[in-house]
Amino acid sequence: MKRLLLIAGLALSPVVAAAPYVPAAGDTVVALLPARDDALRLLRARVAAQPDDVTAAVALARRCIALGRANADPRYFGQAQAALAAWWSKADAPDSVRLLRAELLQNGHRFDAAKAELRRLTAADPRNAQAWLTLATVQAVQGDSAAATRSCARLSGLAGQLEAFTCLAGASANTPRMRGSEKLLDMALRRDPEATPAVRTWALTLLAEFAARRDDATLADQRFRSALRVTPRDIYLLDAYADFLLDQRRAREVPALLRGRDNVDGLLLRQALALRQLGDERALAPVRETLQARFNAAHLRGDDTHLREQARFTLHVLGDARTALALALRNWQVQKELADTRILLEAGLAARDRQALRPVTQWVRTEGVDDAAIARLMRRAP
Repeated sequence: MKRLLLIAGLALSPVVAAAPYVPAAGDTVVALLPARDDALRLLRARVAAQPDDVTAAVALARRCIALGRANADPRYFGQAQAALAAWWSKADAPDSVRLLRAELLQNGHRFDAAKAELRRLTAADPRNAQAWLTLATVQAVQGDSAAATRSCARLSGLAGQLEAFTCLAGASANTPRMRGSEKLLDMALRRDPEATPAVRTWALTLLAEFAARRDDATLADQRFRSALRVTPRDIYLLDAYADFLLDQRRAREVPALLRGRDNVDGLLLRQALALRQLGDERALAPVRETLQARFNAAHLRGDDTHLREQARFTLHVLGDARTALALALRNWQVQKELADTRILLEAGLAARDRQALRPVTQWVRTEGVDDAAIARLMRRAP
C-alpha cells in the first residue's frame, strides 16, 4: 500500500502594529538560520540548471515543504511556492503541482481555495490518496466532520489500514464517535508493528489526545511518551504534550521538554505559559518580549495564520481578555479544531461576553464535542 505524506503543523500575528523590535543587547538572538541541507542545495542547483523541468521543481518544492513543517519555518513555504512559480497560476498544471499548490494554500489558511483545488484533483484522479488525506485534513480543521469522514473513507484500498483509521479517527475527534474511534485506532496500531515512524507518531499522538480528553491522564502520558520515543522532535507532538503537561499543572517539565527549540514560536509560547504557571516573572520577561517582537514582525508581513496561538498569549501571558477574545473570534471563523474552540470559550468567559459565546456554545452542543476541559468551560458558559 502507498504510504502517505503526513499533513501537520498549525505563526502568530498581533492585532496592532508596533515599533520595530530593537534587541536590548548585541548578543541577543534575533533569528536562527537553518542548518545546511545538502539535498536542498543539490535540488536548487538542478532547478537552476533546468528551470523548465517540472519534476525537478516539484522535488524542490516537496523538500522545502518538508523542511518548513519539520522546523515550523514559513520561509521554506515561500521557497516552495517560488519553485513552482512557472506553473503556479496554470489551471492545467500537472497533478503533482496542483497537489503541492493545495498543500501550500492549506498552510496559508486559504482553506476554501485549497478545497477547491483538491476537489478538482480528486475528481480527475480518484485514486490520489494524498489528495484525499489533505482534503480530509482541511475539512476537519474547518469543523466539517461529516465531509472529512467521507474523504477519509476514500483512502480504503489506496493507503495502509493504519493511515486510513488514523484519518477517520481525526475526522471524528469533535463528534460523539470519538471514543469508538479511539478503540478502533488503538487496535489498528497494535496490529501494525511495521508502521513507519511518521504514521506511528501520528496515531500515538492522536490516541494520547483522546485519552487526555477523557481525563485519563495516566494513559495519555504513556502514549505521549511512546510517541516521543519514536519521533522526539516532532513539533506537533511537542506542542500537544506541552499543552497536556500544562493542563496537568506539571509546568516544571515543560522547559526540559522544549529545550533548544526557542526558534519555533508555538513551542516558545508553551515555555511562556509554563513560566507564567510557575510564577517565574524574571524568566518570563525576556520570553514575553521575544514573542511580542515575533508577533509584531508577523503583523508587518501580513501573516495571519496563527491567531489561536496569539489569543492564548494575549489571554494567559498578557492578561488582556478583550483583545484575546477578538483574536479568538477571528480565528474561529476560519478553523474549528478543539484548541480553537477552547481558547474562544476561555477568552469569552474571561471577558464576560455572553453574546460572543453563543455561536461557539451552540456549535459545541450541536456537534456533541466530547472533551472534559470543554465540558468544564461549558458549565460556566450561557
